[in-house]
Amino acid sequence: MPSKRYKKLTEGDGIGKSELIEKILPLVKKNCTTKFDESIDLNLQINNKQKKGEINLRTIVNMPSGIGKKIKVAVVCEESKNDEAKSSGADIVGGDEFIEKIKDGNLDFEKLICTPSMMVKLSKLGKILGPKGLMPNPKLGSVTNDIKKAITNAKSGQVEIKNDKDGNIGLTLGKKSFSDEKIIKNFEAVFDTLEKEKGNNTVKGDLIKNAYLTSTMGISYKVKLPKGI
Repeated sequence: MPSKRYKKLTEGDGIGKSELIEKILPLVKKNCTTKFDESIDLNLQINNKQKKGEINLRTIVNMPSGIGKKIKVAVVCEESKNDEAKSSGADIVGGDEFIEKIKDGNLDFEKLICTPSMMVKLSKLGKILGPKGLMPNPKLGSVTNDIKKAITNAKSGQVEIKNDKDGNIGLTLGKKSFSDEKIIKNFEAVFDTLEKEKGNNTVKGDLIKNAYLTSTMGISYKVKLPKGI
């Protein structure tokens, strides 16, 4: 049963119309009526005219405005790189002993970075890390010897773009407390990345079918897509 707060939100007009993000964003923020700083979220639907399994997006986007969330980063590396990882801001650093903790189900982190030499050992934990989306990946910059860069990116708002089996993508653009300009910059960064990914996939027509903007406890508004996506 919808709450009184939610019912009041749905009384507004324009919910079903497709509008520019500049027009929709103030409405989404207006609906952030909870006491906490709600996230502003973007939900995308891949064009389902493609053959099943033909499109499988998995890439990263560096949000220029960050996302307003502290990311707990763990690093698996050889002992000689421990100090570099710690000084670069890693929250957890370790080698073989840390891998054993992960094996036992200790997943107290949101981003995992690994050096190539340690990846051979870590790759054996695919059944544990894979379902959680925590397995490091060279394509996503999380298997690297440049630990400092990887940690900096993860901490500053690097977000993974990955569709589920139904072709849906969900990601956060920031917080209600962000200025409209900051959220729009992140929105544009997402679509710049998608435009590049479209060129890497054999896509008939548009890559993205629909886009919706909402807040943590708000309602969805349909967003006009940039041309050519």
